[in-house]
Amino acid sequence: MRLVNEGLAFLLELLALAVLAYWGFETGDGMALKLVFGIGAPVLAAVVWGLFAAPRASFSLPLAGVLLVKAIVFGAAVAALVATGHLVLAIVFAVLVVANTAYVTVTRKPPRPA
Repeated sequence: MRLVNEGLAFLLELLALAVLAYWGFETGDGMALKLVFGIGAPVLAAVVWGLFAAPRASFSLPLAGVLLVKAIVFGAAVAALVATGHLVLAIVFAVLVVANTAYVTVTRKPPRPA
């Protein structure tokens, strides 16, 4: 069950990036802004995730910090869905993210000693 939830966590992370890209391409006025937002939003989210929330993150944060970064990235994806008129998808995505993150956090392996 844990492996399935870790796979779902990864899928949700990818979906968050896709949603941010979709929002960016739908939001910008003119092609230049669409490209900046459509490419920039998911790239920024991926960089922040890789630095602070990924399993092999560049900077080791306490669990509360990792959860905060996840809340910001996933929250931005939920807000992007709402902003583009997809309220039901936003709710479903938010519920899946909260349930999955809670399960993965509770069942996670303890960190290795330094």
